[in-house]
Amino acid sequence: MTSSTSTELGAVAPNRTPQFRFGLRSGGPPRAPAIAELARRAEGSGYDALYFTDHYLGPGTAMSAANHPPQDLAALPMAVVAAIATTSLHVGFRVLCVDYHNPVVLARELATLEDLAPGRLEIGLGAGWIASEYDAMGVRLDTPGARIERLADVVQLIRAFFENGPLAIDRASGVRASGFRAWSVDGERTCPPIAIGGGGPKILRMAARLADVIAINFDNRAGALTSDGAHLTNAERMAEKVQLVRSEAASAARATLPRLEAGVIAAAVADDRLAAAKRYEPLFGMPAESILDHPLSMIGDHSRICERVHELHEAYGFTDFTIRDALVDEFAPVLDRLRGA
Repeated sequence: MTSSTSTELGAVAPNRTPQFRFGLRSGGPPRAPAIAELARRAEGSGYDALYFTDHYLGPGTAMSAANHPPQDLAALPMAVVAAIATTSLHVGFRVLCVDYHNPVVLARELATLEDLAPGRLEIGLGAGWIASEYDAMGVRLDTPGARIERLADVVQLIRAFFENGPLAIDRASGVRASGFRAWSVDGERTCPPIAIGGGGPKILRMAARLADVIAINFDNRAGALTSDGAHLTNAERMAEKVQLVRSEAASAARATLPRLEAGVIAAAVADDRLAAAKRYEPLFGMPAESILDHPLSMIGDHSRICERVHELHEAYGFTDFTIRDALVDEFAPVLDRLRGA
């Protein structure tokens, strides 16, 4: 499947170099002072954005059950530190779980962050997925349909918040805001771009209607990181997901189509590609050879990774890519090569 016309989601006009964007995905360092250093390194190396994940549990059985690393620091304060430490780097989230935040409080916190770093905030939102984290935090885990409906309502509340009109929202999902405007000063503010993350068909349909960016990750319907999530996001399934997004966005008659982002899970700069891919075999539940061809895999030397970026763009329309923050220095030459530096 190839993106070749400007009418297709994620496509670019013929003979025009795609405008690729690269972000770092971070659960944060163990101590706060290192956040500013990470942000400055990301900015100096040419990354477009630094995104923080939204988890609240330290080491223990809850995150071990999800096969997910613990997180010591909270996403929103880390984003504030990163924004203050830099001047051009975009900061944001991949992604904030809306069930962990009161919607009005979240909208106010995001608006404050936008005020601290005008034009540099990117809002990433998700419907939540780690069952053991919900349970450990005492948060009710509703059905996927109910969580996705609530996420859609939160997106609309945040957009309405930035419009600064009288808020009058009362949804069955529990999202409610009424009796006030966002600011005492008249006039709208520009709502930062909103990314919606996920891998299942229900959330992708909703994202195709409402998001500025669709961040496609593992399909985590199991409530934990499992090999099933990798198989549900393999090459064949990814093609189906992208086509679903295109069809849904077309039916919504959107004026501006969302960008497609690949949340790269298997990423490594290595001359021995197979050896590097083998490290991911337990998570992906497939042989290293198959991992190298997985849509959320980017493994090789700098030249091969540049080729891989173009392959993923041609196959699926991806223009945005996120990798884990530990690769901030190793991947920097890739950005230089792609941008002709």
